[in-house]
Amino acid sequence: MRNGGQLLVESLVALGATKSFGVPGESFLAVLDALHDSKGRLDFVNCRNEGGAGFMAAAWGKLTGQPGIAFVTRGPGVTNASIGVHTAMQDSAPMLLFVGQVGTDMKGREAFQEIDYRAVFGSMAKWAVEIDQVERVPEILARAWKTAITGRPGPVVVALPEDMLTRPTDAAPLSRLPEMPEPAPSAAALATARGILSQARRPVILYGGCNWTEAGSAALQRFAEASDIPVVSVFRYQDQYDNTSPTFCGEAGVGMVPSVRKLIGEADVILAVNNRFGENSTNGYTLLDVPVPKQRLIHVHGSDLEIGKIYQPELGIQAGPNAFAQALAEGPVTGDWAAWRDAGRAAFEAGFDLPDLPSPVDMGKVTAHLRAVLPEDVIITNGAGNFAVWPNKFFKFGPKARLLAPQSGAMGYGVPAAIAAKLADPARTVVCFAGDGDFQMTGQELATAAQAGACPIILILNNGIYGTIRAHQERHYPTRVSGTDMANPDFAALARAYGFLGERVETTADFAAAFGRALASKTGAVLDLNISAEALTPRQTLSQMRDAALAARG
Repeated sequence: MRNGGQLLVESLVALGATKSFGVPGESFLAVLDALHDSKGRLDFVNCRNEGGAGFMAAAWGKLTGQPGIAFVTRGPGVTNASIGVHTAMQDSAPMLLFVGQVGTDMKGREAFQEIDYRAVFGSMAKWAVEIDQVERVPEILARAWKTAITGRPGPVVVALPEDMLTRPTDAAPLSRLPEMPEPAPSAAALATARGILSQARRPVILYGGCNWTEAGSAALQRFAEASDIPVVSVFRYQDQYDNTSPTFCGEAGVGMVPSVRKLIGEADVILAVNNRFGENSTNGYTLLDVPVPKQRLIHVHGSDLEIGKIYQPELGIQAGPNAFAQALAEGPVTGDWAAWRDAGRAAFEAGFDLPDLPSPVDMGKVTAHLRAVLPEDVIITNGAGNFAVWPNKFFKFGPKARLLAPQSGAMGYGVPAAIAAKLADPARTVVCFAGDGDFQMTGQELATAAQAGACPIILILNNGIYGTIRAHQERHYPTRVSGTDMANPDFAALARAYGFLGERVETTADFAAAFGRALASKTGAVLDLNISAEALTPRQTLSQMRDAALAARG
């Protein structure tokens, strides 16, 4: 006999889970007790806020392709953690959020911290379920795991009534991780896709999603290079393709550059692989007409629910990205579009040329230095804000590098994501870009990092403002600043209080040595960069935004 908490933990171990993130709560004490016996196999990372735990689980899923696991308590705990669920859903990243629930004998009475999880998370997660029979723990867990990783990957919320966790049962835990190969394309579908591509004059490959394997990404690259077709990533997924390839032409995301808009908007054939056609990757759904694009569209996705959800393709293929790419690579196509691809690549390369920025620390020069010194398997993370342009637009991600950044635009993601990445692969260099406002959303998770021995390097771009909102203010309400100035703490001293190396970097000339010390630090590092608010974007200052808005008003 074992109780429901033990049954759950033993089943998770059998499925291959090795890390879980959370904040302890009385509603799942039986799970915490079972985790006492799973140390070294399934560890519990004690976080400081459920939002941080949710972000860590979402980032783990995005990085590893296996569900990130989080345990939180009912009511306030799960509402804090909901930001991780939303982020995992928009990222199409597998995640399991386990939530303590009131006992089944108290349900429906608005008991202490009671929430109807199906109602709250029904539109936010792939599936929300509550276990009401302890014997069904293995069955429901197996379905939740499968749901999280197949089709379009995403988060599943599982509510655990307290009495289900403490009740004894003779039910056997899960014993193995099932094999679930990706759906493969049919030969007929491949032939039709090749035929459409071969008739193109301006083809583009648009890809997305986190569930690429190394072999799948390499196969897509072989096909694109053999066919000489330009490749564009969707928002914040450029790390899933070798950016040094002559076929890679940039990212379709926030702040989309004109050359990428041109590639998508003027393409006559688009091969879309594993992407969900989000707002940011379509420039607000303007680059393709809704519902039938003028471009000939081939949409490949593991979930039939994504094909035709917004855009009706000429050809829809339900297939996993890796299975499709490996089959496609067996037969490249040819056409008269070399100049089209070459122009896209040249514009991408030209985008790295920057003027000197009006800031004590010039981020253009900082990112150039980082490109030169970071190892090829670096993991870069960021949250949300204008600062994110630097890791998202001014790095070339090789085949071993990774980017963990939220499609949801969630502030505070970068620090927890960096901690999760360091726990997933301690030997790799992990660098987090955070704005000063962004950092203060989840900066307390430095305590989690220190306790867990997961110590990344964090670069705080400190300009004293909520930069994205200030930019919108100056463009739409020039000179009327409201609610966007910040008085910040001494970030370097705060970092040292958590046991990290903490330094203030005052000038560009100081950065290289400071970053060298950060790389050498065994306890992680926080570098507080002195950034001028004027240098809000790489090519337009805050004053220029304001002046342009005033001039437009006459």
